[in-house]
Amino acid sequence: MNEMTDVGQPFGETVYQSLRADIIMGRLKPGQKLKLEGLRDGYSAGTSTLREALSRLAADGFVRAEGQRGFEVAPISEAGLREIAALRLLLEEHALARSFEAGTLDWEAAVIAAHHKLDSHEERLEAGDTSDINAWRRSDWSFHQMLISACGSRVLMQTHADVFDKYLRYQMIALAFRPSASRPEHRALKEAALGRDIATAILLLRHHIHAGVEHALSVGTLRNSI
Repeated sequence: MNEMTDVGQPFGETVYQSLRADIIMGRLKPGQKLKLEGLRDGYSAGTSTLREALSRLAADGFVRAEGQRGFEVAPISEAGLREIAALRLLLEEHALARSFEAGTLDWEAAVIAAHHKLDSHEERLEAGDTSDINAWRRSDWSFHQMLISACGSRVLMQTHADVFDKYLRYQMIALAFRPSASRPEHRALKEAALGRDIATAILLLRHHIHAGVEHALSVGTLRNSI
């Protein structure tokens, strides 16, 4: 039987999610060695649990297994960012079109609610308040997931979520927040969704992602992390 947390989640899943979040948020740096003895105290987990979590993260592409030498956080590169961005765009364009065609009134209401939360966080970022980056990250993810949530494919949704997390990792490492630009882009995406304007939404999405990539590269932090 799996060890369980207080909320009923298997302990191994909790450790996996904690490590994954720390990699995405940049707390565990690209190329950093992940020594089991060093992780035991930080994650309050045994060697077997940590090894299982790291093996899963290696399969996900967040960690690189080095044979007998253990594990390290997957490296990053400009080519890697462009590849992940292109894959995200491919998936999201397809899902967006399907979702706009099938979305109900309840879906519209959920899109509005998700955008309101995101816009509130981006307003704070625009004002220079970066104290709750995690909340912004969750609201950005939720908004883009909500836009495609009526696509009718759970596999497509999950695949997009996994790719989105890899894209977000680059954004977090580069600290490439551009709320003054992304706020109106997100607002326009919301309006396109409510108007079921697929062509406009796809053009907006392409600009949104391409601009995010170029901004991340222009900041310089990403290049210094490679």
